[in-house]
Parts: sequence; C-alpha cells; structure tokens
Amino acid sequence: MTIDLRSDTVTKPTKGMLDTMMQAKVGDDVFREDPTVNELEVRIAGMFGKSDALFFPSGTMANQTALKLHTNPGDQVICDKYAHIYNYESGGASFNSGVSCSLIDGNRGMFKAGQVLDAINPEAYYYSQTSLVEIENTTNKGGGACWELDEIKKIRTICDENNLGFHLDGARIWNALVAKNETTKQYGEIFDTISVCLSKGLGCPIGSVLVGDSEIMKQAIRIRKIFGGNMRQAGYLAAAGLYALDNHVERLAEDHKKAKEIGETLTKLSIIKTIEPIETNIVIFELNTDVNEDTFVQKLADKGIHIISMGSNKLRMVTHLDYTSTMHDKLLSTLRKVI
Repeated sequence: MTIDLRSDTVTKPTKGMLDTMMQAKVGDDVFREDPTVNELEVRIAGMFGKSDALFFPSGTMANQTALKLHTNPGDQVICDKYAHIYNYESGGASFNSGVSCSLIDGNRGMFKAGQVLDAINPEAYYYSQTSLVEIENTTNKGGGACWELDEIKKIRTICDENNLGFHLDGARIWNALVAKNETTKQYGEIFDTISVCLSKGLGCPIGSVLVGDSEIMKQAIRIRKIFGGNMRQAGYLAAAGLYALDNHVERLAEDHKKAKEIGETLTKLSIIKTIEPIETNIVIFELNTDVNEDTFVQKLADKGIHIISMGSNKLRMVTHLDYTSTMHDKLLSTLRKVI
C-alpha cells in the first residue's frame, strides 16, 4: 500500500467523475462554444455573486492573470512573505507583469489591516505605485490556516480608501469555507477577483477558475491567450469540476478530521519539536534538531508513506480524497513506531 501525503494534488478522478467527464458535451472553447466550460464558468461566477468567470489550466495561470488585470509594469503588490504568488509561481509576478512584491511579515501567511496600511507606498514619483493587495486562503505555507473574515473586511476598507485592487488566491478556499462555515457569496462581496482551484481539495485532474465582475475581467481571456492558456474541447475537464462541486465539497471535513488526528499522534512523539495549529487538511511539523529529516522521510518512504520536506527540519503532510481510512490507520500506527 502506497500512501502519498505530499499534496492534495496527487488524487486521481473517481469513477463517478470519470463517467461524468466521458459524457460531457464539448465544443471549441476558443470560440466560446464549449457548453460544459460555459456551464462551469456561469455556475462558479454565480456562486460568488460575480458576473464573469474564466476556466484556466492551472491556479498559477489564474493568479498571474489576476495580477496583470490589476497592475501596470512598475507597480507594487502587497502580499504576505509566505504568499504563493511570491514563493511558488516561478517569479511570474515580475516576469509576466513587471511588478514587485511588498512582503508583509505576517503570522502563518496572514496579516492585519494595519500592516497593509503601513505597506502602501507614498505617492511620490520615485516610489513604485501600490496597486493591489493579495491574500491566500487557506495559506499553504502557513499550514492550511484560515483567515478571519472580519480582518479581511478591514483590509477591504483600506483598499477602498486607497484605490487598491483586492485579489484572493483561493487555491484551497473550499477547505476554508467548510472549516469556517462560511459562504462563497461572503467572499464574492469582498474581493475584486478570486481564483479557485478544482485540482486540490476537490480532486479534479486539472483546472482553476478566475472570477470577477465584467469591468475587471474584460481583458482576462486575452491575457489567458497571451499566457498560452486557451484550450479547445476543454469540457471534458470542466465536467470534472461540475461533478466535484456536487460531490466533493462537504467531504472536505473528513480530510480536516484526519489531519487533526495526525497532529494528535505527532504531539506524542518525542522527536517532534513543534506542530503548526491544524485547521484544515495541511499538517506542518518540525523535528527536533538532533533528528535528521532525510532519515525520517526515508524511514516513512520505506514503509510506503511519502511526505514532503519544507527545509530546516520542517515537514508537511496533506490529507485528501484518495487518503482512505485504511491508509490513515496505517500512517498513525507507523508514526508511533518510526522512532
């Protein structure tokens, strides 16, 4: 039995999802004639109370498109030092949009409204122009942490007062919604643009969607084309998204429960130094300094369990759709014995 906890992107489509994909009605999406893509876009836009949505091959491309929609070359984007757009998108912010990032020293990928205010550049011509605030919910590098909605609303107020755009990298927004019992409409009312991923917690083989209102989104399809993201009969992929929205959102609570149980087991191991608070499906923990992380990871790999290193003795596990109860029992048993 192989147990892959490196990421929630490792899942395979379920039988029900595959059947739905194979039965999808398709057309040429470059001509905007794929009925299933159109259905997915309309549905997700409506869920967030926005007028427009656009289907993308990846979350990175959706985020990069949003950055370009909100900024001009030379502008500055405010984000956390843990932000995916800064750490894990290959320098795309500078390469694609010619912008720099003003990094906030937040807590687990989250920051306060006052920190945003302090990060806004003065209007003097020799400063880069601050034009966008970006946040990530849940925070990947922050261990699946969920933002407080009240703090997000305070940041929205600062954006309004300073004429700044507000973008949400919602790669794992579905996890946050389930964990916090919040709604898509609540987020749609706050943000100008939101990217949502279908291939992480929802278990689709590919795909993200960018939502926003018509004024900000009118150039999105052109930018997607520039980035090489136009697809033809993409309805087979969009159908997976529609199936996931119907079948895979509420079950995220199971992933969260298993992640918390992993954390409880780790707290009992003498080799563990710290464990990040666990709210959703990501478990980040640090080994004691006298424990070699490569040896620890290899011991688990020898048992068919694969996790990922984050460096500096920090390790990560991510629960997901394909992580079964049987796998869970084996993992917990193995952790108790691995020392």
